[in-house]
Formats: sequence, C-alpha cells, structure tokens
Amino acid sequence: MDHGGAVRWIEVLDRMGMKFGLERMQALMSALGQPVAGIPAVHVVGTNGKSSVTRMTAAILTAHGVRTGAYISPHITGWGERVALDGVDISPGAFAHAASRVSDAVSGVPGGAITQFEALTAVALDALGTARAEVIVLEAGLGGRLDATNVVAADVVALTGVDLDHTELLGETLPQIAAEKLAVARDGLGAVLLGPLASGARDAVAPIMARRGLSGWAVGQEIAVRSGNGLLVTISTPNGALADMDIPVHGDWQRGNLALAVGAAEQVLGRGVDRGRVERAIREMRNPGRLQIILGSPIIVLDGAHNPAGAAALAATLPEILGDIRPVAVIGMMADKDASGICEALAPAISAACVTRASSGRAIRPEFIARMLEIRGVPVQVVPGPARALERACLDAGPNGAVLVAGSLHLLSDLAPIAVASGSENASGRLAAAHGRDASAEEIWGQ
Repeated sequence: MDHGGAVRWIEVLDRMGMKFGLERMQALMSALGQPVAGIPAVHVVGTNGKSSVTRMTAAILTAHGVRTGAYISPHITGWGERVALDGVDISPGAFAHAASRVSDAVSGVPGGAITQFEALTAVALDALGTARAEVIVLEAGLGGRLDATNVVAADVVALTGVDLDHTELLGETLPQIAAEKLAVARDGLGAVLLGPLASGARDAVAPIMARRGLSGWAVGQEIAVRSGNGLLVTISTPNGALADMDIPVHGDWQRGNLALAVGAAEQVLGRGVDRGRVERAIREMRNPGRLQIILGSPIIVLDGAHNPAGAAALAATLPEILGDIRPVAVIGMMADKDASGICEALAPAISAACVTRASSGRAIRPEFIARMLEIRGVPVQVVPGPARALERACLDAGPNGAVLVAGSLHLLSDLAPIAVASGSENASGRLAAAHGRDASAEEIWGQ
C-alpha cells in the first residue's frame, strides 16, 4: 500500500461511524505485536485543550533530548498531522507502512472491521513503535474509558478540564464525565496532573481521585502560573520556578494548558525542566487551529472552539490578541453541538458574522446558527461555502480589522490553508508547509 492508497483506505473507513469499546483495538495491538509495549506514555484527557497540552508536552520533552511521539485528533491540515515524532509530522512512507500493517491485521479483529479512529490510532502507535519513540504523548479522542487510545498503559495522565460535552455518550453530569475521563488512569497512579478546573469540575474530580487512590499535581495548587508584562509567564512546580518566560501564549486558559504540560513533562523526566528549553520548544511548536494567528490585512484568528466552555475562553482571550478590534466571525458548527451556548459566548466578542456550512455531513444548517446570533444582536449573513464566507468576512473587516474562524474543527480544516496562504503566521501558530519538512520527515521517521 502506497501513501495514496493508505489515505483512501482511511477515508473509506469513515462509513463505519463511531463504535466505543476496546475489544477491537486490543486485538489489533496483539496482532501488531504490541508495538508500544514498554514505552512510557502520557495520556491527555479532558473536554477542551487536549491537543494543545499534547503538543506542548511533547515539544518540551523533545527539547530535553527525549525522542518523543505525539498523537492528536482531529487534524486541520491532513491525516499525517495527527502523528508526529520530535515535532515532525509522520512521513508519507511511514504512514503507508503502518497503514499496510494495520490493514493486514484487521482480519484478526472480532467482526473483521474497525472504525476510522481505531485505524488511525493503531497506525500512530505502530509507526511510533517502529520509529523507536522513547516517550509517547497521546490525546484521547472522546472520553477515555472506552476510547481507542486506552490500550496504552499511561505512566502520566493529564486532565485538562471537565465540562458538559458529548453528554449522550459520556454522561449528563460532571461526575459521570470526569469518571469516564479519569478511567485511563490505573488505580493508585501518583502522576495525575489536573488542569485549572472550575469549581464544579473540582468537586466532581476530588471524590473520584480519593476513591481510586489517584494523586499528583494540580494547576492552582502544586503548579502555579502567573502572567507578567506583555507575554511573560512564570510557572512554578514542586521542582522550582520558570520565571518570566517570554512565550507567545495568549489567554489564561492556554497559559493553564502550558502549566499542565510543564508538569506532565517534569513527571516523565523525574526532575525540573530548563527555562530556556521550554521557551524554545513553545516558540517553535506547531499547533494548527488552536488560537492560531495569521498576520495579514486583516488579521485572521483560527480557533477550534466547538462547545460553550471553549467559546467562552476564546471570547475572553480575543481582546488580549486584538485589542479594541472586534472581529467579523466566520462560524460553522456540527449538528451535535450546543449552538445556542456557543453563540451566547461568542456574541459579545464579535462585530458581525458570516455563517456557513462546513464540508461535513454532520454540519448544522447555517440558518439555525444565524438565528441564534441574530437574537443576540449580531449582524449576520448566511454565505454558501466556507471559502466564500471567509472572503466576505475579510472584505467586511477591512485591511485594518480582524476575522475570527471558529465553531468547528471541520470548518478550520476547510479554511486553514486559505487563511495561511493569505498572510504569515507568528510564533503562536506556525504551520510549516509540507514540502519544507519532507527531508527531515524522511530522515526522522526512517521511511
């Protein structure tokens, strides 16, 4: 199977839909010879911020000389974005090789079929094992207990936060959702890292931690984060303080994610981290679609906020990035999301909106989103097609204004290449062109 065939195979599997459970993944891992057995792993779970924490943790570990693999989902720029080794996306050859092995192993799976996410997870683990990663940092897809990523025995678990999302699958209360996410930690694990949890989430998590003998560090307790002038940030852990780091990380929530990543990296290393290496790691890190800033005329901000909590955090951060400018928003959402709650959070932070439909079969009709914004006083246009919506928003914002793209990672996937081509990225959202990484990718991945 060549790279093109591997991509086609992955895309066809989308028809299988979503199926919770670990039986198929366990069979796959057995058929593949347990490719990551014995490799230390950091498992990142939570409602929001998982990709950022995964990438930050991996980048910090790489900067400290550890050959580190990362697995995130979903992607913005292409399937290969989901798997990285030392910050370099998987090479086409390594992707094809792993996909071929996983495809051959499917015959031994109960039912003889796997889902797309199971296939991608297996491809990532097989490729990272083959490439001799020394540590793996992986993001849970949904929940944790029955997620395909839970075939890896985690040495460190990082919980970014707990909020009401995917309630039809994970439970309708914060304690139920927290229990599903923390199920990736084995009983008695002493390396559980908690992000800056809201009071309700803390109340939900505490009894689960006590009942299961889980312990570790929490942002706001053992881990402290403080903002200084400009983009200076100080992070303190039981290992010491990283004072006045000059890092382009915007928003209290994203600085909280960084603090969580620092704590996770220190748990893996068993010691404190170096301030200069952390600064360099985060400055050079790629994080597409997560508070990604495209400098141009107008400025474009891309963020994957797709639930009310994420949208509220984004709205609170925009003034830090844009000052007094209120952006024109390009918004599209999936049908299973809380459109009303997302619109409630974003409405005060935007000047107008171009609502469209992302290229996904699960996308909600834009007229419904438009109505949710209109009743909150936002001037709205319904624009067919994401590209046309972005063009309209840029015209409305003008060269001195700003555009925000949010509401769905599917929408970001549609528009990120166009937005990046229109401007230049700053260090908080560097998106390297694929051809610029080919040589290093082949060298690092060995395929």
